[in-house]
Amino acid sequence: MMLNSTPSYFILGAYMDTGNVRYVYFILTALLYISIVFVNTSLIVIICMNRSLHEPMYLFLCSLFVNELYGSTGLFPFLLLQILSDIHTVSVPFCFLQVFFLHIYANVELYNLTIMSYDRYLAICCPLQYNTRMTFNKVLIFIVVIWLYSFVRCMINISLTIRLKLCGNIINSLYCHNYLVVRLACSDTTVNNIYGLFNVVLTTLVPLLPILFSYTKILKVCFSGSKQTRQKAVSTCTPHLLSLLNYSFGAFFEILQTRLDLTNISKVQKNVLSLYFSVLQPLLNPIMFGMQMSKIRNTCKHLLFPQKVEIKKFSTSYLGPRRSR
Repeated sequence: MMLNSTPSYFILGAYMDTGNVRYVYFILTALLYISIVFVNTSLIVIICMNRSLHEPMYLFLCSLFVNELYGSTGLFPFLLLQILSDIHTVSVPFCFLQVFFLHIYANVELYNLTIMSYDRYLAICCPLQYNTRMTFNKVLIFIVVIWLYSFVRCMINISLTIRLKLCGNIINSLYCHNYLVVRLACSDTTVNNIYGLFNVVLTTLVPLLPILFSYTKILKVCFSGSKQTRQKAVSTCTPHLLSLLNYSFGAFFEILQTRLDLTNISKVQKNVLSLYFSVLQPLLNPIMFGMQMSKIRNTCKHLLFPQKVEIKKFSTSYLGPRRSR
């Protein structure tokens, strides 16, 4: 414990002495990171290279997948080094750099999903006006605003934390967390607490209102529309809703293990809860959206099995004339 002085490094107190088992954890974590990078990068390339996918929904998905790579890069390389290390310390500048990465990731993720709910509302409830109300320029503006707004919010948050005088350097987490750093302060944190409360309101109410509005309208159309309309709504909204639920669970677990004193939960369980948000979201999102979106599935099949596609086309064109005879 450091008294009345700002530390030059932090100790991550959530790591345990696992002996040679650390190498198993390292391999599993590395495979997980490789999987996240592979699936997200593959879908980004597919969307960028295929002109038929240059539509608002897929551009928002591309922004989402870029954010998954961004957030994973802010966590996994650092996590891999810490797993193999015997001394779990991190310098103060690098700690705030990781906070910067992870906070922007969390903000962009939520607001990207919020804009996607509005996009689904326009596509299902206002199909005739969709192309005029969701143009390419508007999509780019939405994406740029999401990233810039998240950047500004994160910079304000970090600048308020950096000014604090810290009386300790032990963070009970696997990675750097802004709230846990603020808890180490022995100076006045009133401004941090007010801004934190303001952030909570912005993070919950601002996205929640358009999401509720969008899906209320979508449900009304589904109940009053045809079977084809309901099928379209289900196919396009299911992965988005699952992603929102997964994000909500991750955010809840993050708050649970950082804000509350969970004495009845073991250290391993706390670590799993802390990693849920940063691991499952970037892994499941590309899988859910990739499997559900027919255009992405067909493009993947064409890229992975081009010969089978050509054979199928050839057999169809060849058998057609024979049957006509």
